[in-house]
Amino acid sequence: MKLKSREIFEPAPKPGTLIWASAHYTRGQGGAMLRWRSIESKSDLLDTMDQSFSEDNGRTWSPWTPVDFLSKSKSGTFRRWVMIRVPDPYTGRLLLVLLEGTLPTDDPLEGMQHYTLAYRVSADGGRSFIVNERIIQKGAYSPDHPAEGVWVGRNAMMSGYCALFAPEGRILIPITITPMGPNGVWHSPGGGWSYEDSAVMIGQWQKDGRIEWQRSQLIQADPKRTTRGLDEPALARMPDGRILIVMRGSNDGKPELPGYKWYSISGDDGFTWQKPQPWGYDDGAPFFSPSALSVLIEHTNGKYYWIGNICSRNADGNEPRYPLVIGEVDPRSLLLVKKTVMVIDDRGPDESEMLQLSNYSAHEDRENGDIVIYMTRLNVAPMRGDALIYRLKP
Repeated sequence: MKLKSREIFEPAPKPGTLIWASAHYTRGQGGAMLRWRSIESKSDLLDTMDQSFSEDNGRTWSPWTPVDFLSKSKSGTFRRWVMIRVPDPYTGRLLLVLLEGTLPTDDPLEGMQHYTLAYRVSADGGRSFIVNERIIQKGAYSPDHPAEGVWVGRNAMMSGYCALFAPEGRILIPITITPMGPNGVWHSPGGGWSYEDSAVMIGQWQKDGRIEWQRSQLIQADPKRTTRGLDEPALARMPDGRILIVMRGSNDGKPELPGYKWYSISGDDGFTWQKPQPWGYDDGAPFFSPSALSVLIEHTNGKYYWIGNICSRNADGNEPRYPLVIGEVDPRSLLLVKKTVMVIDDRGPDESEMLQLSNYSAHEDRENGDIVIYMTRLNVAPMRGDALIYRLKP
C-alpha cells in the first residue's frame, strides 16, 4: 500500500467552522458521481448543504446547488442527516439512508429517544427520487414503532455508513438501537455518554423500487466491557459468504478498561450473529482503538481493507483519534493482518492532542483502483477543519 497524494478537497470557509465534503458514485457502473459539502459552526448541527454532479469520474463538476438534507439548529425542529449514499451494482439504483427526527431541544442526547431512519431511491443517479419513505419493518409496525424494539419518543434507531447488496436483490444496512431501561425509556447501562446495540436491517427490492425490510437479531455487548455498547457498525461479505461486522466500542467513563473495536460474524446473510468479541490482529494480539467509526472496503483486487484508528496506548473514550491507518483483513480468520497495517495520517509535533482523524468516507476509484478517502481533519480548539482527499495505491 502506498500513499499517492493528500490534498485539500474543500477548505473550511473561516476559523470556527468545519466543512464536511466527499464524493461517491451514483450508478452501478461508470463514472457518474455526486459530491456534497456542508458547513458546521456548532457541533452536530449543519448550517448548509450543497451538491454537484460529475459524469467523468470527478474530473469536472456541475455548479453547486442546495439540497434539503439540512440539519436545522432551531430547538424543537426537524433534524436530518444523510448517513448512506451508495449505488446498487446489480440494479443501478442509488440508495440513500437518512437519520431524522424532531428533537425537543438541541441536546444531542435527545436523539437517543427520537431518531429513526428513512430511505430514498433514485433511478437517475440522484437527480430525482422514485421512493422517499420511512424504513419500517414488514409486519405489524408503523412510523411510531418502525422496527422490533424501537418506539419513537422512547428510544431510537440509527444507521452505520455502508450497505451490502446481493444479486438476488437483498440489501443489508447496519443499524444501532438504543436500549430501553426498566422505565421504558432509553438508558445507558454502561454508564457512558450514550449506549447502543447493533443490528442489521435486511431489505428486499420490490418491483416498484421500494424496499421490504426485516430486522436481524441484536448484537449486544457486555456493558461492563464497553461502556457505550456497540456503535457505527461496518459490514463486509467474505468470499465464503460470511458477513463480518466491525463495531465501535468505548471505555468512556472507565479508562481502566481496554478500548477496542468489536466484531461479530454471521453465517446466514445477516439474520443471526455470533457473540461479539474484541477485534484484533491475525497473530492473536489485540490493539487499542478509540471510540470512533471505521470502514471496510472490498476491493476489485480480491482483498479486503479496514480503515480506522489504532492507538499506541490505551484509548480514553473517544481519544486519541490518531493515527489513521489502513490494513488488510484476512478472509479466513476475519482479523486484521498486522504486517499490512500502514499509517495514512498522524498528528504533527505542533498539533493539538485533540486532533481528530476520524470523520471520513472511502471508496475504490473505478478507473485506476485507487482507494480514495475523504476526511475532515478536525481541530477542536479553535474549531476548524478542512476536508481533505487522500489517494492510496494498493
